[in-house]
Amino acid sequence: MQLIIRIILGFVVGAAAGGLITYLYVTTSAKSKIQEMLDNAEKEASSIIKSAREEEKKAQERSETLLKQAQEQVSSMLSEAGKELKSRREQLEKLEQRLSQREQQLDRRLDSVEAKERKAEQKLQLAEDKLRSAETFEQEAVKKLQEIAGMSTEEAKQFLFSRLEEELREEFGERIRRFEENFKEEADRKASEMIVTAMQRIIMEKPEDPVISVVELPSEEIKGRIIGREGRNIRTFERITGVDLIVDDTPEVVVLSSFDPVRREIARRTLEKLILDGRIQPARIEEIFTKEKEAIEQEIIEAGDKAVRDLGVREMHPDLKHLVGQLKFRSSYGQNVLHHSIEVGFIAGMLASELHLDTQLAKRAGLLHDIGKALDHNVEGSHALIGAEVARKYRENPLVVNAIASHHNEVAQESVYAVITQVADAISASRPGARRENYAAYIKRVQQLEEIAKSFDGVESAFAIQAGREIRVIVHPEVIGDNEAFALARDIAKKIEEELIYPGQIKVTVVRETRVAEYAK
Repeated sequence: MQLIIRIILGFVVGAAAGGLITYLYVTTSAKSKIQEMLDNAEKEASSIIKSAREEEKKAQERSETLLKQAQEQVSSMLSEAGKELKSRREQLEKLEQRLSQREQQLDRRLDSVEAKERKAEQKLQLAEDKLRSAETFEQEAVKKLQEIAGMSTEEAKQFLFSRLEEELREEFGERIRRFEENFKEEADRKASEMIVTAMQRIIMEKPEDPVISVVELPSEEIKGRIIGREGRNIRTFERITGVDLIVDDTPEVVVLSSFDPVRREIARRTLEKLILDGRIQPARIEEIFTKEKEAIEQEIIEAGDKAVRDLGVREMHPDLKHLVGQLKFRSSYGQNVLHHSIEVGFIAGMLASELHLDTQLAKRAGLLHDIGKALDHNVEGSHALIGAEVARKYRENPLVVNAIASHHNEVAQESVYAVITQVADAISASRPGARRENYAAYIKRVQQLEEIAKSFDGVESAFAIQAGREIRVIVHPEVIGDNEAFALARDIAKKIEEELIYPGQIKVTVVRETRVAEYAK
């Protein structure tokens, strides 16, 4: 730094001297000024040197301060590093001690496990020796038992299994019997409550059934007028009405015969009006027939509307209501089909109400379930399938269509409404006095019932009671046990379902009686 100051000072002095000499050389008058400039330059140089020295001193002091701070920081870092290193060494020493202790513990456990394994091997060997000894003893015992019992091992197993199978069968049958009894009691109770509740809320009058069209005559003379000259009147009547008019020796009656109940009813009313009018002739026959046909048509429409209105069924196609009205002139086992359908609709609605279901849907299915009977004399097929097809044609609810098709189990039931419809149909059909059948068919059905029951082994006798609605079967107690009696009742019921056609349902009761007699002497 001093060298720089000297150089600067020399440069300044030289420059000033050169300038001064030049100046003195040029003019002597500027001598004083040069001297003044030299003095100023010297002062300035002195000031610069002083400042430079002060700066140098300050720089030296700052460098000493920084060096001292750096030395202190390095000393602090070294001290902390030493402490950290010491701490790490202590931790490593502790970890080494723990590892050493763990290794010692594992060694001790390994020794213990090896000792236990040796003991276990000894016990296993001892057990194997005992097992071999037991097997030898068992073989000897089996041989002795075979010698004593006189049976081989397979024979003894077969005997034991047969005894176990018999005991299990008896126990299983007893459990099934108890379960069926409890289940049946509970189901019967709940079903009875629902059916009684539904039946108590419905009152249906018993209608007269126009299954036989017999026209009474005021006198025998009317028969001749009905026949007419050369049979002209009777031929005209049969041609126009499409009904056979039977005139026989029965006094004061004639019979109308036709497979179409509507046509037969029109013919009956036409004949009655002709008899009252007294003018029985071809022209008059045609005139009255036309009027009665129109009246019957109007009656069919009114009957369909009334049935739908009474049940509270909404939005039914007019053609469907017309078919419902036609059921007024159809009968099944002596029961009017329209009244039966209305009754089934009411019962189905009540059952649906008890089950918290859609009563409208249930009533609709009940009312339409026999709709096919209005057409089954013109269309091939069962009335259930015909009715389902008609309902489908008029866009009825698929649940209603299935209920109609399945109420005689011809197709699978797809909803609870189908079951409700079938139950309601059975309740209406089985109601006392609701249906009847001719005497010959009744006798034949009763005889077939008894024959079916007697065809099973172990049956001593069978009696049809309750007008053929129940078959009571007496069995041999030594052949049929309590558990077998349940299976026998199911088998008889199934065979009756497969072989007989009957209204309502038939109850099968199997009676097994054991009598023990002893005489005191």
